[in-house]
Amino acid sequence: MDYPELIVERSDDIFILKINRPEALNALNIKVFDALEYFFTTYNNDLSVKGVVITGSGEKAFVAGADIKEFMDFDSSEGAKLSKRGQDIFFKIERFHAPVIAAVNGFALGGGCELAMACHLRIAGPAAKFGQPEVNLGLVPGYGGSQRLIQYIGKTKAMKMLLTGEMISAEQALQWGLVNEISEAGGEIDLSLSLLNKIKSKGPLAIKKTISLVNDFFDNTKNGFEEEYKDFGFTLGSSDAKEGSRAFIEKRKPLFKGI
Repeated sequence: MDYPELIVERSDDIFILKINRPEALNALNIKVFDALEYFFTTYNNDLSVKGVVITGSGEKAFVAGADIKEFMDFDSSEGAKLSKRGQDIFFKIERFHAPVIAAVNGFALGGGCELAMACHLRIAGPAAKFGQPEVNLGLVPGYGGSQRLIQYIGKTKAMKMLLTGEMISAEQALQWGLVNEISEAGGEIDLSLSLLNKIKSKGPLAIKKTISLVNDFFDNTKNGFEEEYKDFGFTLGSSDAKEGSRAFIEKRKPLFKGI
C-alpha cells in the first residue's frame, strides 16, 4: 500500500501501523482514513494476521484529533457523511478478526481517543492524555466517541468528559477502565507486542469468535447469549478444539491450525 500518512511494518504475523503526520500531531485527515480503510479491508479475512498495533509518529501524540482545516467549511450534509465514513472505518477496526491494540504514546484527543476506543485493547504510556474536547469547538464527537466512551467508563464519567472537554491522564484512564495497562516511557509498542504474542498462542478461531461475541453485547440487533451457544458449538466442532483438548490431557502445548 502506498500511503505515506500510514507507516506499515510487518514482523511475521503481526503488523505495526504508525499514523505518520507528526507535524500535525498525527491529526486524522482524509488520507489517513483512506489508508486505515485500505488496510483493514485488505486484511479483514486474512487469518495469517495474528495482531495489529496502532500508534503515532513522534513523542507527543498518538492522534491529537481530526484535521479541522479539512472540514471547517463543510455544511451539515457533508459533515454527516464525513462522520459516517469515520464510524464505518472504525467499525472495521472494532470487528477485525485479530486483536488490535492502540499503543497510546501521547495525546489521544477527539478522533484520536475515538480511534483508540475502536481498538480491542489499549496500552498507554505514562504521558498519555485522553479526551473528547469537541464541545470546545461547538461540536459533538463524530467517530463513535459519545457511544464507546460510555461503554468503557460508564455514563457518569463519560458525561463529565464529554460536557467539559477535559483531558484525563493515563493513570486516571487506567483507574476508570479506559486503558488496560500503562507501560514504561517509550515502551508502549513493546508491551503491546508482548500482549499480542501471548494472545496469538491461543486458538485463532476462538480469538476471532471471542472478539465477535464481545462486540455482540453492544449490538442491539443480536442476542449475545444466542450467538454464544452457536459459537461454542462451532468452536467445539473445530479441529483446534480437538487439538487443544488433546494437548491439555497430554500436558503439552497445542499446535493450533485455525480450523
